[in-house]
Amino acid sequence: MSDSSAYADVHMQIMWNRLISVVEEQALTLVRTAFSTSVREAGDLSAGVFDRSGRMLAQAVTGTPGHVNAMAEAVAHFIRIIGEDNIFEGDVYITNDPWRGTGHLHDITVVSPSFKNGKLVAYFACTAHVVDVGGRGFGPDANEVYEEGIFIPIMKFAKRGEVNDDLVNIVRNNVREADQVVGDIYSLAACNETGHNRLIDMMTEFELEDLEALRDFIFENSFKATMERIAALPAGSYENTMRVDGYGSPVEMVIRLDVSDKGVLADFAGTSASSPLGINVPMIYTKAYACFGLKCALAPDIPNNAASLQPFEVTAPEGCILNAVRPSPVAARHVLGHFIPDVVLGALHKMLPDQIPAEGASALWNIHVSARPVMNAPVSSSGGRFRRAEILMFNSGGSGARSQLDGLSATAFPSGVHTMSVEATENVGPIVVWRKELREGSGGAGEYRGGLGQVIEIGATEGHEFHFNAMFDRVDNPARGRAGGLPGAAGSVALNDGTKLRGKGRQHVPAGKRLVLHLPGGGGRGEPARRLPELVERDITHGYISADDAAKHYKR
Repeated sequence: MSDSSAYADVHMQIMWNRLISVVEEQALTLVRTAFSTSVREAGDLSAGVFDRSGRMLAQAVTGTPGHVNAMAEAVAHFIRIIGEDNIFEGDVYITNDPWRGTGHLHDITVVSPSFKNGKLVAYFACTAHVVDVGGRGFGPDANEVYEEGIFIPIMKFAKRGEVNDDLVNIVRNNVREADQVVGDIYSLAACNETGHNRLIDMMTEFELEDLEALRDFIFENSFKATMERIAALPAGSYENTMRVDGYGSPVEMVIRLDVSDKGVLADFAGTSASSPLGINVPMIYTKAYACFGLKCALAPDIPNNAASLQPFEVTAPEGCILNAVRPSPVAARHVLGHFIPDVVLGALHKMLPDQIPAEGASALWNIHVSARPVMNAPVSSSGGRFRRAEILMFNSGGSGARSQLDGLSATAFPSGVHTMSVEATENVGPIVVWRKELREGSGGAGEYRGGLGQVIEIGATEGHEFHFNAMFDRVDNPARGRAGGLPGAAGSVALNDGTKLRGKGRQHVPAGKRLVLHLPGGGGRGEPARRLPELVERDITHGYISADDAAKHYKR
């Protein structure tokens, strides 16, 4: 390589790094301005910059892979439906279409074209999970998408800088938390505006009139690096099956990975048919998490963009639960969607047995609480003693044990979202989180122990009761261990008086009662007898396992 060529590559790498910082600042704008705790506290969002064709150039590290990788496909839908001849400076586009966005109505995606000197140079896109979209509320009980809330097709939120007030008014009158939802939409638009401003600053500094040369550098290097990783793998077909609880009947998730010098095909043929209830997954979300699972194992250090995703192809039979068609109910699509990486990793274990972790809790234990005053107590919209509120909490079980390390406790893999703080959650509505602690003994035993789940206890404040939408799994089918490791503990849902509740669906917690959740643990890896004695003693000391657990599983 000549000195001039090396210099050019270094120059391009500097601009690539700068572009990543642009989208990171874009995402942080959304975190700082969002109204919903799911965005502000948990980071349930995505942000990225795209070329003029709608191909993702760079994504923010802040955010979730389900949002990011679904958004990577969504922008092209925006361009096609809006029409290239109808895209103007100052426009802002919006949708929560589950099949062209990120899989369910609770995620709003906003796309904004970026112009420099009157010329379209890029698009910015971002997604956020909003607390409420009307309908039944965030839960799995609907039989059609029409019941799940307001459906915003791909359309203009703003045209040449003028906001569509009719759309804002329609949204405001169809959701329970109007200020939060409308505020989040404006936050999404502001997020993209920040990305645009920083991009123009960057292009001005580097004297760029377009991004074509930088795009080609990013795509060529990302694709080449990913294909090199795939070429080093043993070619062949690798299969895996996972059973999860489902809703009313268990779901079989089946995958076959075909690995060749052309790339990796993930085929979900054999997976259970669509459900009559809202746990179905649109294909755009299935692709997002299947690609994430593949990249985590095969090319984790290669930046995520259109080119590094290109070698991965994902298919599923139309009408199966991982390729649900409209108008299937999809509100709780994340439950099965979050299992997809573990299904992928199970197949990869057949190819790379020494590298793949055990199964984890995987699916978030999201809970949507609808708190209400009892006995027709007066409602105060100004935050007085009695009030109504919609409250969303993200909680995580344990991840699976890794090849040389224990699993992570109370960790959101694969979604990567944070748990909202108790203080922030209690500030939103009239509830008290009485207990939130690691669940002793919930990690599967093994040479490397599975991560622990949690115990969470929630009650309403005096004068209130609440309904909650359960979207839980691994109650009947705990995370499996690997290479001789034992399964993690199953989850459970109950009242504090011992009354058992269901893992999915809308249920009632009367005034004076508390909801008690035992979140599942991750599976262990390796034979328990091989665990080092000092690690067993450490687990007992820290309260991760009891002395009885040690005697039972580790013969200590």
